[in-house]
Amino acid sequence: MPKFTSLSSRTTTSVQKGIGKEELASFFGQIHAQHSLDKVIFVCIGTDRSTGDALGPLTGSYLLERGFQQVIGTLPEPCDASNLKQRISSIPADYIIIAIDACLGSSADIGTYICRERSLIPAESVKGELPAVGHYSIAGIVNANGPRPYTLLQMTSLHQVMNMARDLADAAETGFHMKAGSVETETLK
Repeated sequence: MPKFTSLSSRTTTSVQKGIGKEELASFFGQIHAQHSLDKVIFVCIGTDRSTGDALGPLTGSYLLERGFQQVIGTLPEPCDASNLKQRISSIPADYIIIAIDACLGSSADIGTYICRERSLIPAESVKGELPAVGHYSIAGIVNANGPRPYTLLQMTSLHQVMNMARDLADAAETGFHMKAGSVETETLK
């Protein structure tokens, strides 16, 4: 498994290369080998009001559909800048947090993921002042970085983001040895 390095979510990844969906299951498997699933919680950061930033809530919704019980941040109840601090403050101290968020990177890396064994800082590239989140983190590169990150996130392909969210949930399902997806999950495909 490659060494996972630091990346703030929604920032440029010009120095780092993302991994493909095939390697995500291995990342989740390594987490599962070290931590019991009943002490793991997914914090899926983002909003449903911006296409690119919907990666987190879409992933959270797909995770719930696949049987994961401990998920913060879904389409009906996003975990975004307005409620992130409050939502993470409710997580028990002995839980392992896997933070998932969208980020911008190089055009060659769109559709890949930066995985690390450290927290991420949501909204750093747009000068947000949010706390670092996670013991582990995954930043999905949804679009190319540029001078107007908010605009780029709003203009990101919904198809791209939905596929990435589905890939994340599929990889978590495989890595944590969950049973096959539900009928509802199949309907969304």
